[in-house]
Amino acid sequence: MNEQQYVQMNEFLSSTKNRSTTIKALHDILPIIMVVFYPVQLISLIFQYSYTDERFLKALFVPLGVLIFVSALRYILNAKRPYEKFDYTPVVPKNTKGKSFPSRHTACAFIIAMTFLYVQSTSVGVIMLILAALIGITRVLSGVHFVRDVIGGAVIGIATGTICFFVI
Repeated sequence: MNEQQYVQMNEFLSSTKNRSTTIKALHDILPIIMVVFYPVQLISLIFQYSYTDERFLKALFVPLGVLIFVSALRYILNAKRPYEKFDYTPVVPKNTKGKSFPSRHTACAFIIAMTFLYVQSTSVGVIMLILAALIGITRVLSGVHFVRDVIGGAVIGIATGTICFFVI
């Protein structure tokens, strides 16, 4: 997307209370859903198996590794956010400067979804992948990330999950 498209999208979504409230709500609520279900999954693995079981350890440490890696990468790259580069107020007010690429919310959502795919049923994993995609979409719609930030986060989450959960 170019500057004109970001600004027009932001103006459209900010132009009515219903639109802006919906985007703000999705932006805030979708990650909370992921944050609630992930610890429940970890606790379930402890009760079902053990805290020393390989499934639990992978489910705990692989997402933690992605979080650390993405946080470090964002710090090193320090890419500007759309509202910084194009000088507009995003639908979801944010004061963060830089650290846009990759989207940490998206990367974490996708690695958690991959964790569900690994330890739960395929249907639960697919539902979580859809939720992760929606989290990424709301990051763009809210004006706080570029499309490339979200795609980068998704690729990191999916690739790491595929390698760590299904290859290694």
